[in-house]
Amino acid sequence: MKKTFVLDTNVLLHDPSAMLKFEDNDVVLPITIIEELDRFKKQPEIRGRNARQASRILDDLRQQGQLTEGVAINGDGSLRVALCHRQTLKELPVELESDKGDNAILAVALEAKKNCKCPVVLVSKDTNLRIKANALSLAAADYEADKVDVDELYTGMVEVMVDREKIEELFHQKGGITLDRELFPNQALTLVDIANPHHTALAVVDETSRKILPLIPIPQGGISRINPRNREQKFALDFLLRDRISLVTLVGKAGTGKTLLAIASGLYKVADERLYNRLLISRPVVPMGRDIGYLPGDVREKLTPWMQPLYDNFDLIFGTQDTSHKPKHWRRGHEELMGMGLLQIEPLTYIRGRTIPKQFLIVDEAQNLSPHEVKTILTRAGEGTKVVLTGDPEQIDNPYVDAASNGLTYVVEKFKHEPLAAHITLSKGERSSLAERAAILL
Repeated sequence: MKKTFVLDTNVLLHDPSAMLKFEDNDVVLPITIIEELDRFKKQPEIRGRNARQASRILDDLRQQGQLTEGVAINGDGSLRVALCHRQTLKELPVELESDKGDNAILAVALEAKKNCKCPVVLVSKDTNLRIKANALSLAAADYEADKVDVDELYTGMVEVMVDREKIEELFHQKGGITLDRELFPNQALTLVDIANPHHTALAVVDETSRKILPLIPIPQGGISRINPRNREQKFALDFLLRDRISLVTLVGKAGTGKTLLAIASGLYKVADERLYNRLLISRPVVPMGRDIGYLPGDVREKLTPWMQPLYDNFDLIFGTQDTSHKPKHWRRGHEELMGMGLLQIEPLTYIRGRTIPKQFLIVDEAQNLSPHEVKTILTRAGEGTKVVLTGDPEQIDNPYVDAASNGLTYVVEKFKHEPLAAHITLSKGERSSLAERAAILL
């Protein structure tokens, strides 16, 4: 049955084209949304950009006819801007009679329900507004066009039971082996001997031939002095070292080694193999808890508190945690690399409009990005660039995304069929026994 969807402003701030994604149903935008978009449009962040984009889409639709009377979208669907009548506002409970924007949206939804024989659904990303709608016997739903099922999120790896001969063939058959089952490109495999479950082998699905290949051997001394400590880290390091894979996503709880493995691989590819011109590392500037306000100094000094977790990883790689006995003008390892032009650490704020060719790009804490922000980053990648996204969907500080709607999990699900992308979920903590227990118990 055809439905009528009444949208909240935050839906358009999350996805400016959301109004066009309800197939052949009717979409109603309360007039107060236009006023709120006008208020948000001057903000420099992603919400301001989305507000301006939503306004442009509405302006284009205005060319087709009077918006208050409705214009055709998606074939049999329509979009209409609805006015909020004072009489309907007065019909709200006493607690909701004010001219607050949320109450005006509720009034429009109630009027649509009164005048329409089809089901009416209020769509909002505001939990409290959905609760208010439920109290008024209005159907309400979250906007889920870009949400993924976190419980069913692609892990990037699978165990396969095979004969002993198949495992031996893996290491002796040039060009890889074949398995009679459906697998994703670049999927990580643990081959388990049917007769002896303790006899296993690690392999990956080749992205082009779909043959099963053994992992890339780790050089003596590790990658930038870092060696994998468990099976998942071995898979992650393999994906990071495979040059034909352009996008790697690493998801895992705190302490699983996501950022460390990415930085170690980037240093190896840039400084040792010279395959990329520069290692570019960035992370969203989103605070955990209450922000401390403006920071003094130039851009580099302002960024230090945000980028300190990255510096900690470089200190671990270079063994420079203790600087008490160093000469006065001695520079840490990452400072030397930055001076040589091989390393650049910067925020994501100014990435729009850039083209980033032949670089190893690491985006840390990507769970704090929206799907649109991740799209903006990936579309900056030029020829020969490799992009690595790392993050933990359980540690989100951005109030506008959650575990199911953040950019990192969105990319994992969308790219699992793509030959140029690989993903692995890391679950075993290696930072310390305390960190591992805290991640599990708290």
